[in-house]
Amino acid sequence: MGLLSTNGGVSSLILRLTLGVVMFAHGSQKVLGWFGGQTFFETLNMFTQKMHMPAPLAILIMAAEFLGGLGLIVGLLTRIAAFGVACDMIGAIALVHWKFGLFMNWFGTQKGEGFEYHLLAIAICIALIIRGAGVLSLDRLLSAGSPPAA
Repeated sequence: MGLLSTNGGVSSLILRLTLGVVMFAHGSQKVLGWFGGQTFFETLNMFTQKMHMPAPLAILIMAAEFLGGLGLIVGLLTRIAAFGVACDMIGAIALVHWKFGLFMNWFGTQKGEGFEYHLLAIAICIALIIRGAGVLSLDRLLSAGSPPAA
């Protein structure tokens, strides 16, 4: 199985686009300040100053969401993008959301958000890592000329 090969069909396309749009929106908040977010440097400051995170790790988080989201949307390097997003979600659970339990803060009764969303994103990432990008992807297009894996 090659990095760009794909066994996934329409189901991988649906998973990839859904996760890609959501992650790109989150990344756009952190990198571009879109959707009510902060600019790149404001986000970097929040991660490094308030959360005491090393700057390279903060930049990797922003890249996983922004660039990983874009990669998932177009289906380019899908397995790498999905791995980056999965690492991002695991880190978010471990560093922020674990202490609030499983459930999101639907009714404003918790001090923070739980990690149910993150688990769903991780499951989608695992499916994409296993199956590949699916139809209508640059991975599929680029791997079409490659010899089949032995």
